[in-house]
Amino acid sequence: MLLLPMLFAIGIAGGVLIGKYFFTDRLDTRGQKLHALLEMIDEQYVDEVDMDSLLEELYPKLLALLDPHSAYIPASELQAVTEDLAGSFSGVGVSFQILNDTVNVIEVVAGGPAEKVGLLAGDRILRADSVDLTGAGATNEMVFKNLRGKKGTSVSLLIERSSSKTPISFDVVRGDVPVNSVDASYLLNDSVGYVKVSKFARTTYDEFHSALVDMRLNGAKSFVIDLRGNSGGYMEQSILMAQEFLPKGRMIVYTKGKMPEFQSIAVTEESGQFLNFPIVVLMDEYSASASEIFAGAIQDNDRGLVIGRRSFGKGLVQNQTILPDSSGVRLTIARYFTPSGRSIQKEYKSGATTDYDLDISNRFAHGEFYSRDSIRLDESKIFHTGSGRKVYGGGGIMPDIFVPEDTLGFTSYYLQVLNQGLIQKYAYKVAQSYREVLRNAKSIAQFKKVLPRDNTLLEGFVEYAVANGVPARWYYIRKSRNLILGQLKAIIARDVLGYPAFVEMLNENDATVREALRALEAGESPILILPPEEEFEEAAKAKSQVPQRK
Repeated sequence: MLLLPMLFAIGIAGGVLIGKYFFTDRLDTRGQKLHALLEMIDEQYVDEVDMDSLLEELYPKLLALLDPHSAYIPASELQAVTEDLAGSFSGVGVSFQILNDTVNVIEVVAGGPAEKVGLLAGDRILRADSVDLTGAGATNEMVFKNLRGKKGTSVSLLIERSSSKTPISFDVVRGDVPVNSVDASYLLNDSVGYVKVSKFARTTYDEFHSALVDMRLNGAKSFVIDLRGNSGGYMEQSILMAQEFLPKGRMIVYTKGKMPEFQSIAVTEESGQFLNFPIVVLMDEYSASASEIFAGAIQDNDRGLVIGRRSFGKGLVQNQTILPDSSGVRLTIARYFTPSGRSIQKEYKSGATTDYDLDISNRFAHGEFYSRDSIRLDESKIFHTGSGRKVYGGGGIMPDIFVPEDTLGFTSYYLQVLNQGLIQKYAYKVAQSYREVLRNAKSIAQFKKVLPRDNTLLEGFVEYAVANGVPARWYYIRKSRNLILGQLKAIIARDVLGYPAFVEMLNENDATVREALRALEAGESPILILPPEEEFEEAAKAKSQVPQRK
């Protein structure tokens, strides 16, 4: 299929067998040494030592000496870590937010167990079975622990609802709950479709493709693909997504690793369904891994524009292995390279993760979020796209069009109410008051008509902030007016209509989205239309570029 294994001489196979027995002897020696050391500690150390706890402390530190992304996952955390990318988990099917030490239901998953028994957005969960979920018990960990569980098991939820004078009890049978990776898809205008992908999970390509088809049927002739904040996930999902926009025979990505099975190349086997649609990819400093594979393929093939800020810079591939005790190891087994041959992995030193972890903070301090000229590009790692455009390796995907972080409206007043969570709390209060009316809105336009007028909403918020210890400083409030109102409306939309409405409302004042629309309307994003014979030549060329092992 898409991932074609590297071809090696038959003689290599003999080398693998020889190496196997050679390294087995070495591992036996090392194993004996480690066993002897642990036995010595267990038997002779002056104090009693919990050897299991000692080893659990050792494993992550050992892997951290390799690179920043190899990791040990304890058995207690593996299920939760894996579920996030699996496409579904077993639970009751609600999204929640903890406000004022109370678990507030933000969204009830359509078709999920909670919806089937009658839970509603706006409900407050007081108790799960005998576990109190208010006050000190209202933590994310406690909620997850009590709402998620084995499929078919039941949990009794005590709910507080504004329309009921007394709490209501619901018995919910846990079931499969889908984990969506496409957060929102809609038309920005009559001809431009927008899709936000938050992660690359097992179901991402199917969700993505369905969103594109729906928007095309509704008139979309170009697309904005938002990967901001997307830290990655399954590599093959980004490959499948990229194929939809590329002609037959184009390289998407290739990997190099120590073992032959970890060396591969992804080449499109046929032209994508959306080959003739101009596209723009949105990136920021938190777009990583599979997001960078997608953006790199689009950029290096001169297929579309990348707009935003320099991406994270993760070009290492991890393989997850489950150990006998149900813990897991994510081990870096390869590096990936974009079609032009660049690695976008930023620099790191084995075992020294402090600078690596502080990279985003250092970029901020250096001014990179606000000025393209502040970005430190490595002139020794220059590559070229198919049309000859200059691109850089060694530290993320550099956008074709830079958009600085939007700080318009940031004042000391705004930061104070934001940091105290007052915007979220007041928005939830308004959502509760208007929920029955707002819930009937069939579009964002209708939703905005039902909302209180801007002045009323802002004045109500300022009064609420005063009641919570933040004085009204109108000079700064007026400067932050549009920012505060925009966030209030977006959060109210989320609380009443769901997360897609939240994204749509925020995008109305998003500078990067505006720049994407401008670029598409100006015809700056390229499309590729190749005749059949040229497609064949492209395929032959890509296959000849399979990197050789050295």
